[in-house]
Amino acid sequence: MEPFDFDKIIPRRGTNSYKWDEPNDADVLPMWVADMDFPTAPCIINALKKRVEHGIFGYTFVPDSYYEALIHWFERRHGWHIQREEVLYTTGVVPAIACALKALTLPGEKVLVQTPVYNCFFSSIKNCGCEVAENPLRREKDSYIIDFDDFERKCSDEKTTVFLLCNPHNPSGRVWTKAELQRMNDICLRHDVRVIADEIHGEVIMPGYRFQPFAAVDEACKANSVVLNSPTKAFNIAGLQIANIICSDARLRRKIDRAININEVCDVNPFGVIALQAAYNEGEAWLDALNIYLHENYLTLKTFIHEQLPALEVCRLEGTYLAWVDIHRTGLTADGACKKLLHEAKLMLNSGTMYGEKQGGHYLRINLACPKTTLVEGLHRLKKVLTLEMNNPKG
Repeated sequence: MEPFDFDKIIPRRGTNSYKWDEPNDADVLPMWVADMDFPTAPCIINALKKRVEHGIFGYTFVPDSYYEALIHWFERRHGWHIQREEVLYTTGVVPAIACALKALTLPGEKVLVQTPVYNCFFSSIKNCGCEVAENPLRREKDSYIIDFDDFERKCSDEKTTVFLLCNPHNPSGRVWTKAELQRMNDICLRHDVRVIADEIHGEVIMPGYRFQPFAAVDEACKANSVVLNSPTKAFNIAGLQIANIICSDARLRRKIDRAININEVCDVNPFGVIALQAAYNEGEAWLDALNIYLHENYLTLKTFIHEQLPALEVCRLEGTYLAWVDIHRTGLTADGACKKLLHEAKLMLNSGTMYGEKQGGHYLRINLACPKTTLVEGLHRLKKVLTLEMNNPKG
């Protein structure tokens, strides 16, 4: 495997980075927003340099080579056979969620989600005039399982028309198995519920686990789904704004395409188009090395917390680079802990409350996608505050 340097620290403050420059304090260590502190794959940087040298950046036509790169990547890496006509491009997965929801729902209908879940799911659903229906995931030891009885009850509600799936799941870290995905779809089919699958984290997978694209489970899943994916999370190119919607149903695809155009998210920039092709054609070795490094960071965090902060519980990370940590035994709420960490240790994390108040109110989400020295510094800041809190209980 080609060597890549993920240990190098590259300063990001002062680059208009939302992650680093939103906290207006040079002493804050941000481990919150889900982007990485690593440069993207060298093949992408080189392809973008070549494009910049051309010097003209007009309106972009998406070429056949774009679709070929996408199709060959998923065929080669995941055994998923995508047809060219099934692909719609857009500016990002969140706009894709909005367009798919607008094509599939009417105001007042319910959209089912599995909480705790990515916070933009809630806003996207509400912005479409729909209601959020929750199927809370059930903690089992250091992981989560699906409450299928509750899932079926929620799907059987005549107002529930769409299930918005997060695969792999953010923030729990679950990578859903083929059997789990098939069972979810079987229930959805019984109750005429369509599936929208957000699979943006599908390439960030820990050793021993396998990402299963929803539409590649079987023909029934393919026919009943709209799948959203992008190379932006895995290759750290979110600012280049490129994503794809995969839908095999021609009638539904026309409705989604109309929503893309009505909402003016139909034009993509030349750099996103180039970056996707470079990632999918040449970036596999870099991605494999990244996943190994991220797994080592996860093990570092898990060992540190086990030895230094045993009151905390680290959920098993199967996919994504986002650790989900249970702090309920500290006596702090997630919001309270985040405020103390920011104020007393200059450490910025995501409060679990934003992913669902009931399911996330005592959890922290920690971004592990950084050089190991940065991670260790963040863990020591975490220890500084939470050790004091546990040693000085209130009441």
